[in-house]
Amino acid sequence: MTSLIDVIFLLLLFFMLTSTFTRFAEVELTAAGGGAAPSDVRPLFLQLGEDTLGLNGQTLALSDLPQTLLDQKTDSSKLPVIIALRSGVSSQRLTDLLVTLRNVPGISATVLGAS
Repeated sequence: MTSLIDVIFLLLLFFMLTSTFTRFAEVELTAAGGGAAPSDVRPLFLQLGEDTLGLNGQTLALSDLPQTLLDQKTDSSKLPVIIALRSGVSSQRLTDLLVTLRNVPGISATVLGAS
């Protein structure tokens, strides 16, 4: 009986180490730098808090953000968005925001550190 428990333990260990776990959605991040935005395009300021989201001083819901950003675009150039993180923002909240911004065409996002 003891040797059977050892074999089961070794099999369990083998399958745990060789199994592939599902991957969660990946968010593509790029390093800032390079060319600057044209001077006639004013960047939007997005402030992300634990429970709040503000765009240029106006509070809005995360679900309303894509349409609000599309309304702000005037031409085909990239619209720069500067994201400032307030203290206490979780990484999941930031990931939710970045996934939402990824679905909006023509957005160039820059994330600043927590304040």
